[in-house]
Amino acid sequence: MTKRTKNRIAGASGGLVNGLFGGGGGMVVLPLLTRWSGLDPRCAFATCVAAIFPMCCVSAAVAVWTVRPGWALLWPYLLGGAVGGLIGGLTYQKIPVRLLKAIFGAFLLYGGVRYLLW
Repeated sequence: MTKRTKNRIAGASGGLVNGLFGGGGGMVVLPLLTRWSGLDPRCAFATCVAAIFPMCCVSAAVAVWTVRPGWALLWPYLLGGAVGGLIGGLTYQKIPVRLLKAIFGAFLLYGGVRYLLW
C-alpha cells in the first residue's frame, strides 16, 4: 500500500470517527500519522490538529444542519474552546513530547471510561 493511500485511509477513518461521535478523529489520525507517515511526535500532533480542523468543521456543519443545537448554550463553549485552543497552541512547543503523549493518553482513557459508564 502506498503512503498516499495510507494517508487517505487515515483521513477517512478520522473523518468517520469525527462524524459519528462529534469529535475524536484525532485519536485515529495521530497514531496513524506517527506509524504510517513516519512523522516525529511533535510534528504529528501539529499535523493532526491541522487535519482535524476541517473534519470538525464538516461534522459541525452537518450537526447544525440536522440537529439544530441551541445557540444560546453553544456560544460559551465556542468562546471557551477558542481561549483554550489559543493557550494550548501558545504553550505547545514548551511541553515535552513525552508529557504530551501522557496527557493525550490520559484524555483518551478518561473519555473511554466515561463513555462506557455513561
